[in-house]
Amino acid sequence: MTGQEREFTSTGVPAWKSPFALSLALHLLIAGVALAGWSWSSAIQEPPPSSVSARLITQQKPEPSPVVEPVDQPDREEEQKELEKQKQAQAQKRQKEEEARKAAEQKKREDAKQKAEEQKREQAKAEERKVEKAREAEAARQKAEAEAKERERRKAEAEKKQEEAKRKAEEEKQRQEEQRKREEAERKKQEEQARQEAERKRLDAERKLQEKQLEAQADQARKARAEEAQRRKQAAAAKARESQMLSESQKYQALIRERLSQAWYPPSSATEEMTARLQITLLPTGELAGVKLVASSGNTAFDNSALGAVKSLSRYPVPSERDTFETYFRQFTIEFNPRRLR
Repeated sequence: MTGQEREFTSTGVPAWKSPFALSLALHLLIAGVALAGWSWSSAIQEPPPSSVSARLITQQKPEPSPVVEPVDQPDREEEQKELEKQKQAQAQKRQKEEEARKAAEQKKREDAKQKAEEQKREQAKAEERKVEKAREAEAARQKAEAEAKERERRKAEAEKKQEEAKRKAEEEKQRQEEQRKREEAERKKQEEQARQEAERKRLDAERKLQEKQLEAQADQARKARAEEAQRRKQAAAAKARESQMLSESQKYQALIRERLSQAWYPPSSATEEMTARLQITLLPTGELAGVKLVASSGNTAFDNSALGAVKSLSRYPVPSERDTFETYFRQFTIEFNPRRLR
């Protein structure tokens, strides 16, 4: 039997007017009102409650009462608990959002307040800078005025000093001119006196000079004769001394050439045209003080052999007479040639 065919109970009363159907409809209405009350305070859309529809087709035969299944009450309680949790979660979410909104508004107000205070501080600093600049400008102006006044004062003082100096210079010039005139007159007077005195002295000196000249001529003649005799005597002695020194120097020069000839070994590449000139410096004891090549032979081996011969002698034969040594042996030049040594 389908739902459309079960329209009457066994008592002949329509099914929708039976006590059980009315009781079920009442319970469903209460549950719907309860659910509707919950949905008014929640933003979540709940599914519409189930309803029982009844339709009268005909009143022929009473039908037995329909079997109505009992409502699953535990599932409804779970649903209500779930809805309660969702409602609490949404309430907490709204509360957090409200708190976040209030915190954002509070932060915005604080930021605006801080910004306003910062602007006030910046404005105060700008005003301070403006006042400071104005103060500095005023100070600079006052300083410039003071400096200008000081320059004017110094300029006036300098001009005054220049005028005073000019006046003093003119007075000094006039004084010097007067002094010069006095000194000039005094000088001319002294010059005239000096000229007269000089003329007197000149005449006196000329007289005395003539007398002295006569005496000097006589004395000079005597000295000239004595000097000539002394000169002749000294010339003879010097000539004798020079002859003696030359003779002695020739003797020692010959000894030196002989010693160097014995110590010199010309290289095999030496020719008779080669000549090396060496400057030798000796000490009074005959020791070699230095040797220098003053004219090269053009052959390095030849020059080195000559230098080696000069350096090989530990002591040179020199005269004991100091004048002869200083004149001929303090420093002398010698030539090395394969044919001769001079």
